[in-house]
Order: sequence, then structure tokens, then C-alpha cells
Amino acid sequence: MAKLFETLKIKDLTLKNRIVMAPMCMYQATTDGYPTMFHTIHYVNRAIGGVGLIILEATAVEARGRISGNDLGLWEDEQVEPLKKLVHEIKQYGAKVCVQLGHAGRKCGVKAENSISSSSIPFSDKYQTPKEMTKDDIKDVISSFRNSAKRAFEAGFDTIQLHGAHGYLINQFLSPLTNKREDEYGGSIGNRVRFLKEILVSIQRVWPKEKPIMLRISAEEFVEDGNHVDDLIKVINLVKAYGVDIVDVSGGGVIADASINPYPGYQIKYAEKIKQNTDVVTVAGGLVTTPEMAEEVVSNDRSDLVFFGRLLLRDPYFPLHAANKLNHEMEWIKPYKRGR
Repeated sequence: MAKLFETLKIKDLTLKNRIVMAPMCMYQATTDGYPTMFHTIHYVNRAIGGVGLIILEATAVEARGRISGNDLGLWEDEQVEPLKKLVHEIKQYGAKVCVQLGHAGRKCGVKAENSISSSSIPFSDKYQTPKEMTKDDIKDVISSFRNSAKRAFEAGFDTIQLHGAHGYLINQFLSPLTNKREDEYGGSIGNRVRFLKEILVSIQRVWPKEKPIMLRISAEEFVEDGNHVDDLIKVINLVKAYGVDIVDVSGGGVIADASINPYPGYQIKYAEKIKQNTDVVTVAGGLVTTPEMAEEVVSNDRSDLVFFGRLLLRDPYFPLHAANKLNHEMEWIKPYKRGR
């Protein structure tokens, strides 16, 4: 049996296979953060296609935390019910569902909002200069993450993911490139991780302990003075006691002009090193394009799970095709069996 199609249990979450749909911004929500019919078609198709865990796109914990004016949101109670309906539809086809809770910080692209960040440094000349967050701002955002996690539980999500990657707000605190603070939230790694740690402590008050929490990170910032995988290993070891069960390993996004040379599987080595040096479940990816590549990663224990992004945009039924390629007998939904 292909290991890619083995089940995996993490706390009370049991995944039917090791295939994860990466969170990818769709920019198809209403201007007040509600899902549309597009989201139902988009995500349910991947569930029918056999994905084990679907991670919804970045979902803002504040209106000023949106990347665009058409991002999903969980910053108010009224947003729970439509997401609850979406989660229910996805689960009908055997997939588990995660929501990525995020805050854009200085990468907020909504012109009507005033952006905030760890320090007052713009992402590029196309973005506004953010306000450096005060202690009260920090408390407010931590409360927003907590309240959004509570709403995510009410909506029926199986797990939540904190977006600590790609240069968004949590990453802005973690990175020495964007965090120039001189208080207890800046300077050493122990200080730069404080914001994330306090978010996790706050979330644990409302998120059931039996349900896992996932953290997405940029393990490599592709700039000499930025964070590298060894720095993120330190970060993970500092926060894992505060509820991080799964680490989704990505890279980049912190600096606009970082030099990245992507190639098939280019980020797998970071996930492998993190798995070896932390006691957490890892999700690896980065231009993984074939069933054989994914099978090699999990079979050689380089990572526990593999995420797929662009490939699942091209092929919603990739898991079904991968099972056939790896000679695994995968169950098709009844209406589709005649096409097997």
C-alpha cells in the first residue's frame, strides 16, 4: 500500500490520506468577507477528488487584516453561518477541513483600511506605510485571533491554521527583517516569538484541546539577514508547548525583492530538517508535481503530510489519479464509479 494513502491520526483528527490542499487566496469572497457559490464549487470538487485535508484560504481575523477586499473573514459572528454551511458540504465527501486564520499586517491591500505592523516599514512602494503597533494594538489583534478561533469551532472546522508565513503579520513579528522593535516584542528570537506565543495562549482558552492547531511558517526568507530554517526550528521549539501540533512548512514572502529560485520539491528539505529537530507533525510541499514525488517524501519519513497548491488548481481529482498511478485501490464516490 502506498504510504501517501495511509491514514494519520493527530489528536481527534483522523485523515484518510496524507494529501493536503494548501491554502490559496481565491479573492472571490464578498466585500464583507462572506463565501460565495465559487467557494462551494471550488472546495467540494477537491473533496470529491479525494483530498484528505482541505485548508481554506487566508481568512481575516480583522477587516484591516485582509490581503484584498475579497478575502474571507471571521471577524464577526454573522460570518459563521455561511462558513458552517460550506464546511458541511465539504465534509459530505470525506475530507477534513481547516481554516487558515490570518492577518495581513503591512501587506493589507484594502485601501480603505489603515495597516499595522510590528514596525513602521512598508512592504514596497505600492503599499502604505503601516503604523507600528502599540501594546494595546497587540492586545486587540490577539483578541481578534481568539474570537476568530472560537467562531471557527462554531463553524465546524476540524482544525485551524495560524498564518505565520509569507510576510503576513505573525511573520512580520518573527522576522528580523521586519521587526525592529526595541521592547519585549523585538530583538531576540525569544522576544520576536512573543506575539505568536500570546496568540496561542489566548486561542487555547476557546479551542478544544483535543483538536489540533497548525502553524504555517516561512522556513526560509531567502535573504541573508532574514530567518533561516535553524531559526524556525528554535521558534517551533519555543511555541510547541503552547498548542502547536502541526507545522506547515513554506517559505518566502517577507521581502518584496527576495531572490527565490524554485524547483520541484525545493522546500522539502526544510520540512525534513524541522521534522528531525522538533516533535511535531510536518506538512511539506513546494512544486511537488507527481504522485511519485509525494510518495517518496512520506515513505522516507521526510514529512508526515504533503501539500499541493497549483497542481490541485489544475487537477481537482489529482488524488484519484495518484492512487491509480501508485496502484492503490481508492474509493470513488458512487456517482463517479462508472468513470473509474
